[in-house]
Amino acid sequence: MTADLSAAPQIGRFMQQLGEALAQQRLVKLVLAHHRGGDEALGPDVQRITVRAVDLKGQPHLSFLLRYPTKDVTKNLPLAEGLALVERWLQAVVFRNAHLHTPTQEIQLAFSKKGKASVRVGTPSNEGAGHAPAELPSTQGHNRDKHRLLSLSRPFLRELGITDAQGQLIPAMSRKWKQINKFIEVFSHALVRSPLAEAKALHVVDFGSGKGYLTFAIHDWLRHTQGVDAQVTGVELRDELVQLCQGVIDRLDLQGMNYEQGDVRDYHPAALNVMIALHACDIATDYAIHLGIRAGAEIILCSPCCHKQIRPQLLSPHPLRPILQHGIHLGQEAEMLTDGLRALLLDAAGYDTQVFEFISLEHTNKNKMILAVKRAAPQSNAVVLKQIAEIKAFYGIQEQCLETLLRADGTLPAAA
Repeated sequence: MTADLSAAPQIGRFMQQLGEALAQQRLVKLVLAHHRGGDEALGPDVQRITVRAVDLKGQPHLSFLLRYPTKDVTKNLPLAEGLALVERWLQAVVFRNAHLHTPTQEIQLAFSKKGKASVRVGTPSNEGAGHAPAELPSTQGHNRDKHRLLSLSRPFLRELGITDAQGQLIPAMSRKWKQINKFIEVFSHALVRSPLAEAKALHVVDFGSGKGYLTFAIHDWLRHTQGVDAQVTGVELRDELVQLCQGVIDRLDLQGMNYEQGDVRDYHPAALNVMIALHACDIATDYAIHLGIRAGAEIILCSPCCHKQIRPQLLSPHPLRPILQHGIHLGQEAEMLTDGLRALLLDAAGYDTQVFEFISLEHTNKNKMILAVKRAAPQSNAVVLKQIAEIKAFYGIQEQCLETLLRADGTLPAAA
C-alpha cells in the first residue's frame, strides 16, 4: 500500500515541520507507530520506532530506536539519510501514524485505511492535556514565530564564540548551544505559569554568571523575541569575566543589560523578579535562594553543585547502613537530601517547586535544576515544616544553611 496521491501535500508539510524542528534544535522525538508492513528490512514484528536527534563526532545524525516484542535495536544514520528514510516510510505508509513532538507542539500525521492522510497539531500532553488538536495551518503564521526560542543569527552568539562569522554553529559549541536552548525552554514554561506571565517589564539577576552564555540568552529572548522591557544583570566574582561580558554589551549596544562584580552573600538588589544561580558551589546555592526569597522573586532557578554541608552530618539510619557504606551512595544520598530539603524549604516559603533533570548527562554532569514559582496566595506550611523536621531527625542532620537563613530573618518560625 502507498499513500493516496492527495496525501503528498500533507506528507510534505509534515516533513517540513520535522525539518524545521531539527534546524531549530527543538525536536524532542518523532514516534512512528501502527506498523503495517512494506519494508522487509524492519521485519514483521517491529512495534514502533522512536527517532531523536544526536551529534556523533560533531555531525548531526538521527538515532532510530526500533522496538520489538523481545528486544530494542538502535540504528544511527546521517541526518539527510535519516530524513530520506522517514519520508520513504511515510510515502509507503509503512506506519499508519507519525507523531512529531517539540517543546510547544505535538503534530500527528495519520493515514486512513485507504491511504488518505491528515495532519493535526495540539499542545504537548504535559501542557495541554484534554485539549483536542486543531487542524495544522497551511502557512507558517504568526503563532509559530511566537514559539521560536533562539536563532543562530543573533549577534551575541558570535561574540561569545557559539557561532562563526557566517552565523554557523561551531561544532565544539554544540553542547553549550543545546544547554542554552534547554534553559530558555525551561524558563519560558516557568514564566507562563508565574505571576509574571503578563508582565511588560521585569528584572532578572544571574549570580555566578561566568562568561554569560545563559545571561545573554535570557536577555535576548525576553527583549528580542518576547518584547519584554527586561533589565538583566549578571553578577560575577571574577573581574576578568565581568570586563569580558561588559565589553560584549558595549560593542553590541545592548539596552537593559549590565554586568557587576559581586558575591551573592553581599549583593543587595533594589528589585528582583527572577533569580538565577547555576552551579553555585555548596551553600552559595542556599544564599542565592535566600536572596531570591527575601527579594520577593517570582521565579527562582538554581542548578546546584558540590553538596558538601550535609554529607559530614549524615548518620546512616540502621536499615540503610549496608547501602550507605559505599562512598558513592553516601554522596548521592547527601545530594538528594540537600536538594530535597531546599525544595521543601522553598515550598514552606510560599513557592511551588520542582526538581528535575535540566539537561541530559550526555551534555553536562551538572544536570539538576530546582525551579520555584511564587504562589499567588499564601498557604499553611505546618505540614511541610513537620516533614523537614522528621527528615532531619531520621538522618541526624543538625543544620541546613537555607533553613538557618530563613529562620534568622523571620521567613520561617524559629526552631523549637
